[in-house]
Amino acid sequence: MGQKTIDGNEAATSVAYRASEVIAIYPITPASGMGELADAWATKGRANLWGAVPDVVQLQSEGGAAGAVHGALQAGALSTTFTASQGLLLMLPNMFKIAGELTPMVLHVAARTIATHALSIFGDHSDVMAARSTGFAMLSSASPQEAHDLAAVAHIATLESRVPFLHFFDGFRTSHELNEVHEIDDATLAGLLPAEQVEAHRLRALSPDSPVIRGTTQDPDTFFQSREASNAYYTAVPGIVARAMDRVSAATGRSYRIFEYHGHPEAERVVVVMGSGRSAVREAVLRLVARGERVGFVQVRLYRPFDGAAFVACLPATVRSLAVLDRTKEPGALGEPLRLDVIAALAERPESMPRVIGARYGLASKEFTPAMAAAVFDELASAAPRREVTVGIHDDLTNLSLDVDDAGYPEDADVRRAVFYGLGSDGTVGATRASAAIVADHTPLHAQAYFVFDSKKSGSMTVSHLRLSPRPVDAPWLISDAQYVGCHQFSLLERVDVLEVAATGATVLINSPFPAEQVWEHLPADAQRHLLERGARLFVVDADRVAREAGLPGIVSPVLQTCFLQLSGLLAADTAVTAVKDAIRVAQGKRGEAVLRRNFAAVDASLGALAEVDLTGRTVGERTARRLEGDAPVFVKEVTARIMAGEGNLLPVSALPADGTFPVGTARYEKRAIAHELPVWDADLCINCGKCTIVCPHAAIRMAAFDPALLADAPATFKSRQPRDKDLAGLRVSIQVAPDDCTGCTLCVKVCPATSRENKEHKALDMVAAAPRLAEERAGWAFYETLPPIDPTRIPAENVRGSQFRQPLFEFSGACSGCGESPYLKLLTQLFGDRILVANATGCSSIFGGNLPTTPWTTGPDGRGPAWANSLFEDNAEFGLGMRLGLDSHAREARRLLQAAAPIVGDSLVDELLGADQSTDAGILAQRARVAELRRRLAGTEHDARLDPLVDNLVDKSVWIVGGDGWAYDIGFGGLDHVLASGRNVNVLVLDTEVYSNTGGQASKSTPRGAVAKFAGGGKRTRKKDLGLLAAAYGDVYVAQIALGANDQHTVRAFNEAASWPGPSLIVAYSHCIAHGIDMTEGLSHQKAAVKSGYWPLYRVDPRSEQPFSLDSRPPSMTFAEFAATESRFTRLGAVAPDAVAELTDLAQEDIRARWQTYEHEAAAAPRTGDASQT
Repeated sequence: MGQKTIDGNEAATSVAYRASEVIAIYPITPASGMGELADAWATKGRANLWGAVPDVVQLQSEGGAAGAVHGALQAGALSTTFTASQGLLLMLPNMFKIAGELTPMVLHVAARTIATHALSIFGDHSDVMAARSTGFAMLSSASPQEAHDLAAVAHIATLESRVPFLHFFDGFRTSHELNEVHEIDDATLAGLLPAEQVEAHRLRALSPDSPVIRGTTQDPDTFFQSREASNAYYTAVPGIVARAMDRVSAATGRSYRIFEYHGHPEAERVVVVMGSGRSAVREAVLRLVARGERVGFVQVRLYRPFDGAAFVACLPATVRSLAVLDRTKEPGALGEPLRLDVIAALAERPESMPRVIGARYGLASKEFTPAMAAAVFDELASAAPRREVTVGIHDDLTNLSLDVDDAGYPEDADVRRAVFYGLGSDGTVGATRASAAIVADHTPLHAQAYFVFDSKKSGSMTVSHLRLSPRPVDAPWLISDAQYVGCHQFSLLERVDVLEVAATGATVLINSPFPAEQVWEHLPADAQRHLLERGARLFVVDADRVAREAGLPGIVSPVLQTCFLQLSGLLAADTAVTAVKDAIRVAQGKRGEAVLRRNFAAVDASLGALAEVDLTGRTVGERTARRLEGDAPVFVKEVTARIMAGEGNLLPVSALPADGTFPVGTARYEKRAIAHELPVWDADLCINCGKCTIVCPHAAIRMAAFDPALLADAPATFKSRQPRDKDLAGLRVSIQVAPDDCTGCTLCVKVCPATSRENKEHKALDMVAAAPRLAEERAGWAFYETLPPIDPTRIPAENVRGSQFRQPLFEFSGACSGCGESPYLKLLTQLFGDRILVANATGCSSIFGGNLPTTPWTTGPDGRGPAWANSLFEDNAEFGLGMRLGLDSHAREARRLLQAAAPIVGDSLVDELLGADQSTDAGILAQRARVAELRRRLAGTEHDARLDPLVDNLVDKSVWIVGGDGWAYDIGFGGLDHVLASGRNVNVLVLDTEVYSNTGGQASKSTPRGAVAKFAGGGKRTRKKDLGLLAAAYGDVYVAQIALGANDQHTVRAFNEAASWPGPSLIVAYSHCIAHGIDMTEGLSHQKAAVKSGYWPLYRVDPRSEQPFSLDSRPPSMTFAEFAATESRFTRLGAVAPDAVAELTDLAQEDIRARWQTYEHEAAAAPRTGDASQT
């Protein structure tokens, strides 16, 4: 199949797909790409080695995928799956079964850390180490090429041995690294797989034609013996793997060993390593040996079964000390797993045992470089090496960390290095991928590309690292001295030290709104200093203008990619332009000629807009970067600010909380300033309806009512007006944007109903260029933040306007610009934020709601606000129920102790506390006042110590269980169903994007029929689950289906009704998403169309009503086809499965008709008798 530039996920999947008949998949980062590729290839009809298209099936969870694989294996099919982290843990029970039954299979894992004190999507070995007792053989790959070749070894060896294999490689560092991979062609791979063992596996299939029974229950008389009967199979595995490696080596010319030693033949100090860390150790060994040091390293490939004799045999006889690198942490153990295995192997050799130390490294993709590897060798050379060390961090608590000297490990001079800083969704990552392929295709250079993301959504910073070398690149660490630096968003210069990575003489390209002759004065001083001290050449291009004029607002990558290829000198200008256009045609061709023309226009205009900045005579100015805003707490200044500035790796262990507990309200300090346009308020036109603020995804535009006397301190440019409403008489009203927190999504302007009679294009809110407005709006926002909140009893939050005078306690999140999910969370906090606990399922909302460095959940002036926690993806409903149970337990105990204290605090106060009506804001405030009085009376009494910690539980708390459709419809549905059936007072908010948004847009059971999504590349063939109707069947569950963009008042009403219902409630909220293939600035109109077409009916089911079901939207007035035509998730079906378009469109329309008929029937049903609230 030849050489291709692909990542590790594709390298492994290429083999797994062709060697399988049934593939069960479920999305989880960073392994999702493997399942996506399998689904895409099956959709295109790509055959496996036997000429059939594998059956690729999505399950509801990783546990389900493992169960499906288990069943397929028992039916005699060759089956595989892909996973990572928590997903692997859910597979463990089936893995024990599969191994115990000696069933061949390969499970491919992009190894990722396990959530402990915090979740991390990044790579280490903590997940695979949790699987080491399952009986699966474990094979480790260190690079994309190894991931390909050892995938083949695993598929060969599992068939030869009947032992299932777990083939793993480092998540992100290998799974997402782009590199050149020489693929094994079909004929060669087919020849490598043992045909007779494939046949033997099929013959072992369960069949009624030759029935057997498996999975019996055994008693003590037989279980032990049966368990020992498999010993011989495991003893044979190392030899089988070694022979499979020899066969692959013979076929490819690439050599592999289960333990492979490199270094000085008489090494005294040896490092043992597994995974991508191998490359850094090898680089260190090469340099140290060249200096005359006797060092070496062993790469472990076959980890289970661990062949101790083979390991000892590969070591030089001269070794005196070993350091074993483990990319995991096992608290409480004498050492990490690989170290203990090495010690056990060495203990059985007759010679004197060398000293063995353990070194932890690389947790959650922490950087590991040759200099760090050299530090481990230095520790071995010390007079008394410590038995346990860490490398890559600064441990100032237990003092286990090694000092690292980066000097002496420069990159080779003939390797070209480029680093590109961008924002998610601006195309920088995709352009870097394309550039790697272009250079590999058009020059003799070899390419490697790696991408650093944070966990936020589109709009977060991305850093792309590109190496180009005359030799194959094996350097899985980040570039620290780039000869080319591209800053694709000017605002990043204010947030991080972008040019710190620039090498001496580097070429720097900045996407600048300022022309070459003006840009210098707008650069922060540290950027200017780097440019001058390093003798860099500076170029600018207004890529946003070029893209906007070409009809691609915000998509700057075609412009900047073309400029890079020109400035790098890698390709002639005409060749570069042609190559970029060819890459665009491949990537965007299916979107039509109009899209291609716009992209090509941007490319053609790129070089003409490029200009060099003359640095002759330039000096460093005094303009400092705006890295931290406001009077921040100490923790924010000392920890959060450093993480925001890209200095998180420099924080010592002592700076971070041991249990993962962090302060709230830190997003206000981030100030990303990514909006190119801002909304400007016309006070004279405004009707104070609150629509603009309720739809704002980032709480970046606010509405306030305040005492006119406060305007005495306002800046001259701050605008306000008299309110139109009598209940606000005597106050002033203002609407103010937070300019550095706005993302420029335009939703506030789109929803604004107030239009000028003289100029229909002019509204109470209009978008204008951000740069000229920043100073004025910053001053306005600074004053706005000094305004006190309005008394909540004065304006009840019963409607949109009333709710929007409340302070949002969810602000400035990392959600996508125009996000459809976050407005619901913001509204939730405006209505009940001072008294809620939030259990948040893993997904988009937990990532933009709880990802460091800053978090958007915050507090009001009284210090109260949402208490938020995330457990897992699959258990969120149960997690939230547990919160309710804990609160109820403490409330009961508080009431009991309160009654016992009545003689001291007074019967009257006790009666008031126990009988308080807390159904309104006024009631809550009154109860808090009573609690304060109770505390005063309790002080110093015998009841104080026991009752005081519990008295806050006398104020009602509201539990909200929040998550997306992947959780609610799929992986967590069983738990959700149980919680809804419990009768307990919990509220469930499902942010329904109809795909797994967080992992990249895979289909869920919420995905509608006919939609194209990842894992449903040929269009979803089944109808959407009706979650609301299923919940309503219980009879005592409040249910609402809402769409903020279609009916905001209906949304507010549903929230209030759900919160007031004393039993379980479920709100299913339509959330437009970038995965729908829409212009996110038009998200609200898509919500309206979804309702108008009948695709998303609005309704409420209130058990308190005689007629519980209320159908709140009008009958459909547009067809599903008309609605679907506006979203590419539906229109893509015509490109991938044109023959299915008519059928699936008709079926989707029939789904709407049948659902509407059902709802009309429910709404027209005879009133019921009885009181559901008492059942």
